[in-house]
Order: sequence, then C-alpha cells, then structure tokens
Amino acid sequence: MKKNRYLIPVLIATISFFLSLSFGSVDISIKEILKNEAYKDIVFYMRAPRVIAAFLIGGSLAISGATIQSLFQNPMADPSILGISSGASLGAILAITFGFSTTFSLGIPFLAICFAFISSILVYKMASIKGKNSILTLILSGIAINLFLGAVNSFILLNISESQIREYIFWSMGNLSGKEWNYVIILAIPMSIFSIFLVKKYKELNILLLGDENGSSLGLDVIKFRRKMLFVTSILTALSVCIGGNIGFVGLVIPHIVRFLIGSNNRDVLPMSFLLGGIFLMNTDLVSRVVLAPKEVSIGIITALIGAPYFIYLLLRYKKESF
Repeated sequence: MKKNRYLIPVLIATISFFLSLSFGSVDISIKEILKNEAYKDIVFYMRAPRVIAAFLIGGSLAISGATIQSLFQNPMADPSILGISSGASLGAILAITFGFSTTFSLGIPFLAICFAFISSILVYKMASIKGKNSILTLILSGIAINLFLGAVNSFILLNISESQIREYIFWSMGNLSGKEWNYVIILAIPMSIFSIFLVKKYKELNILLLGDENGSSLGLDVIKFRRKMLFVTSILTALSVCIGGNIGFVGLVIPHIVRFLIGSNNRDVLPMSFLLGGIFLMNTDLVSRVVLAPKEVSIGIITALIGAPYFIYLLLRYKKESF
C-alpha cells in the first residue's frame, strides 16, 4: 500500500510534464510535435530543459523546507523565511557585480552557497536560547537577517549599471525562461545527490522531532547533525536561487500538504515533498506562461500569491493554539 502511494504523484508528474511541453505562448499538440521538425526543436531545446529545471528546483526547495522544519521542530520554517534564500541572492548579485560569473563559470553557485550557509548559521545562532530554538525567535531572527541582507542588496543596486539592475530585478522575481540543457545538467547531478542524502537521514530527523534532549539521549550529536543538514539545504537552496531566482514559499507550503496527506514520518515526507514540490513548480511555471500569453508572469509572483496567505493562516493557527 505504501509503495502505491507514489503511483498517483508519479502519474500526475508525467501528465504535468507533457502538458508543460504542449502549452505556452504557442500551443503545440503531441501530434504536431511528432510531425513538425520545427516544433520538435522548440519542445526539445526550449521547453523540455525549462520544465525539468522547474521540477528539480521545486523538488529541492520542498525537500529543503521539510528538512528544515524537522531540524527546528518548527512548522513555519523554510529556506526563504530563515534567510537562506536572501543569503544566496546576495552571493549571486555579488558574483554578477564583480564579474565572477564571467571569469569563473561556477562563481555564482559558489558565492551563493557560501552566503546561504553563512546566513542560515547566523539565523540559527541568533534564535538559539540555551540551545533551544523557539518558533518566535526563529522567525524574528529570519526577518532580521532578511532585512539586513535586503539593505545590503539595495546598497549594491545603487552602485551598478541600469542594465545590471534590470537583470537583477527580473531575476529576483523568479524566472525560468531561457533555461537550456546546460542548466539542467548543472542542477540534476548535485540536486539528486544532496536530495538522496537528505532522504537517507530520515531516521535522525525523526529523532529530532522528539526534541533535542531526547535526540542527545539517543546518541545523536544534535549540534553537529543540524549544522551538516543546514549546509546541505543551503547548497540545494543556493543552486535553486542561482538558476531560478527567488522562488519563495515552496519549502513552506508543500511539506505541510504532504504531512496532511501521509503523516509526519520523514521516511515518506522527504521523498514525497520532492515529488510534489516538483509537480507544483512545473504547473506554476505552466500557469506563468499561459495566463497572460504571449507575455510571462514571473513564477516567484505566483508562488508568493499562493504561499503568503498560507503563511498567514499558519501564523493565525499557531497564535490560536498558543492561548
């Protein structure tokens, strides 16, 4: 029965993939793709890598969110709220500003990963009170780091060219247009490796759900384990930000839906979060291409419109449960 629970999501992912290939500024049926060579080029070289990139980014953000929520026993934690996305964004814009993206092919991913990890550690340290992390202090620390990094980004924007500003604004809203197969190759290998790594750590994450003290009594080095997992989620988030820009709330919304559907055991939550996160972002990207076709709506705008109300709902529910 548990194996069959993946059958429907895989089927939905397959259908979503082919729908995403067929629809866009120009609608192309599967029959037309097979008959017309020009359509084959559009689908294979333009749409297919973009759709696969959307799946990988959505899956990585969702599994990172599920991991972070378990790390902090906090249902409202996700990469964007904890400052990881802002840190990755700062690293990316610094790489663009100083020309590292042209002189060093891995300049953007390298700086994005470094700053994402630094920001996550800062939030973690700021939120720690006697070795514990409360929901309130974690959120407030994340807000503080996001505001600070946002100010640094704004300062940098004042000192770069107009073309760079336009490029940054377009990128920062979240966008998957123009993604080619080289992006997919860059994404697929590390994202697959680190996502599998997270899935294999489900036992330790389940132990952490019992609390830090219980985790330590069961032989888990909580501090070391948490830092290691923060590093991995920072890499996944940074890679996602580098390729797709700031795409928020995927890591918040999807794990909640997964836990509502199948429970809180990370053995199933982590792989299912990756799968549903990929499905969600594939379909969000499809909506971004067709809702105002031939114009595109930034995918980050759509995820924010969905995720922000859900975050408010979670805050209100937590407030109600606290009294």
